[in-house]
Amino acid sequence: MIWTPPEYVAELEGEGTTVCRIASAEGLRIERFGPGAIISHREREVRPELIDRLDAWTTRAGIALDRIYERQLVIGPGETDKPRPLRGDELDSVLTVQELGLRYEVDFLAGYSCGLFIDQRQNRKYLLGLRPRRVLNTFSYTCAFSIAAASVGAETLSVDLAKIALARGRRNLELNGIAPEGHRFIADDVLDVLPRLIRRGEKYDAIILDPPTFARGAKGRPFRVERDMEKLLSLALEVGTPGGWILLSTNASELQVRDLRSMARRQGCDRFHEEALPNDLTHGPVSTTVWVQIP
Repeated sequence: MIWTPPEYVAELEGEGTTVCRIASAEGLRIERFGPGAIISHREREVRPELIDRLDAWTTRAGIALDRIYERQLVIGPGETDKPRPLRGDELDSVLTVQELGLRYEVDFLAGYSCGLFIDQRQNRKYLLGLRPRRVLNTFSYTCAFSIAAASVGAETLSVDLAKIALARGRRNLELNGIAPEGHRFIADDVLDVLPRLIRRGEKYDAIILDPPTFARGAKGRPFRVERDMEKLLSLALEVGTPGGWILLSTNASELQVRDLRSMARRQGCDRFHEEALPNDLTHGPVSTTVWVQIP
């Protein structure tokens, strides 16, 4: 098992971040969310000695965890597993964490993700540095990229099929004291929304494309990222402002950075940017990502 150096926690907290990956191994990862942690694993149960090692790590890191949840990692399509508490009250599953000085609501009982994908932290940091004017966040989930963009003055459009996820995105705006004006939320299929934006002539100088590996759209239409990502990119380029940037991101093991770059080159793009992984994400699974400049 690989553990993040505990002294790295102070560095993260110095930049206003209270979330990180604590440890990982084959079929196991432990992630911190403020005063809580979630252990994702493929064992029948979490061994007590793992909790002891986690407590020893938090002591060295100078933090305390008042709630710890565990969940089984999903192996096959259709599998689900409800997280359950190992420490703390099950009714006390919602809390507020910070990333790069911004506040986000997380819920350990929300299922597949508690509300913030920590492996996108450096990409959100890059987005902050771009200081975009208009941002399109597709498959936006709880809208973390939108919150980052809004914090530096951008107008945002967040698109996701799940109304409950968008509602959490609105709460994240409120948590950061950001007025709702200039921030739109659309609960619809991204592949239906993009053509409408094209017809209306809308333009964005930063676009986030982070689709699920597999999903069914609003009309039951199947989406497979290895088959449909390039079509998604082609549509996004039509609403992109020349010189702006598109983030291509996927969890599909079949797609590597070279594949994403090849897709972009076929669409006429030839400038790219990749963010280096921070110390807590050099071990364990992370999304495959690359920024593509809009020609």
